[in-house]
Amino acid sequence: MTVTIPAQGADMLPLDEILGGDCIEVMNALPAASVDLIFADPPYNLQLKGELHRPDNSRVDAVDDAWDQFDSLKAYDQFTRAWLAAARRLLKPHGAIWVIGSYHNIYRVGTALQDQGFWLLNDVIWRKANPMPNFRGKRLTNAHETLIWASKSEGAKYTFNYEALKELNEGTQMRSDWVLPICSGHERLKDENGDKAHPTQKPEALLHRILVGTTNPGDIVLDPFFGTGTTGAVAKLLGRRYIGIEREAGYRKVAARRLGQVRPLDASALQTTTSRRAAPRVAFGQLVERGLLRPGEVLVNPRGQAAKVRVDGSLVSAEHRGSIHQVGAALENAPSCNGWTYWQFRRDGQLVPIDVLRQQIRAEMGD
Repeated sequence: MTVTIPAQGADMLPLDEILGGDCIEVMNALPAASVDLIFADPPYNLQLKGELHRPDNSRVDAVDDAWDQFDSLKAYDQFTRAWLAAARRLLKPHGAIWVIGSYHNIYRVGTALQDQGFWLLNDVIWRKANPMPNFRGKRLTNAHETLIWASKSEGAKYTFNYEALKELNEGTQMRSDWVLPICSGHERLKDENGDKAHPTQKPEALLHRILVGTTNPGDIVLDPFFGTGTTGAVAKLLGRRYIGIEREAGYRKVAARRLGQVRPLDASALQTTTSRRAAPRVAFGQLVERGLLRPGEVLVNPRGQAAKVRVDGSLVSAEHRGSIHQVGAALENAPSCNGWTYWQFRRDGQLVPIDVLRQQIRAEMGD
């Protein structure tokens, strides 16, 4: 659906819609502090001179559209500052923004971000697994683009799903250099003539990583340069809400058709690995209070050494007494010990980690 927001603003957010018009005017008409994340793929101001041809003399479908052309760097800087100011106004206090660009514009955008009061968190290099070669042979093959991730302000409690990104990266901490292919094959949208529907369509894999890593289900994601709707398509699939702004009617038409074909994932599939630090704190004494473990019950460590549970949630062994962590550390002659994974109790002839009981209480907290 394509909607134009009145200049005076709107009482409610137009969620899961594509808004037509100038992005700055539309953003200024939306309610302030209403968006969790902004992904922006602004014009790169490529400043191309003439046509580009391959060695076989075929013409390269480069970015030469009017929306990417500015009279001067000064004009581009004014545009950048204006849309960033509108974007910052829309972000919630703990919101964040991602901006992608090439060497033509990303340094100017980075300066404008800092000047506006955004706090830079990371720059990410998207290294293209299948970049377009440099046909003239006068420069290095331009094989990457740069993304800047910034919070609305210093100290903002932005969303970062560290463990989920770690899982995406096969259990290794996610780095700031991402190797992903450019949009091609069946993912590349075509117009009625069989040509690229948009010259700078981004791959869904890129948005998948960003949205999984820096948003949660139900969050509102705004894209002020919506194009053919990659941000909206991935947001809808992942159970996020989206707002798209696009001034070109042709792109809006393609995006609307694309979004109509997206079916959101089941809620169970949207769950991600969370940090243990984010889980509700459970004291060992709660297990005793709840009767999940009884005073006098015996816990056993991996070496078969025993300790009894006391009424106040502490443990006592033959030589030591204290918390589950303190007694475990003393028995191991170690500076520290995670008592939750160290101690086990017996049920029906089987040894069971006490952490199972902690997870049971945490599950009840989430109900």
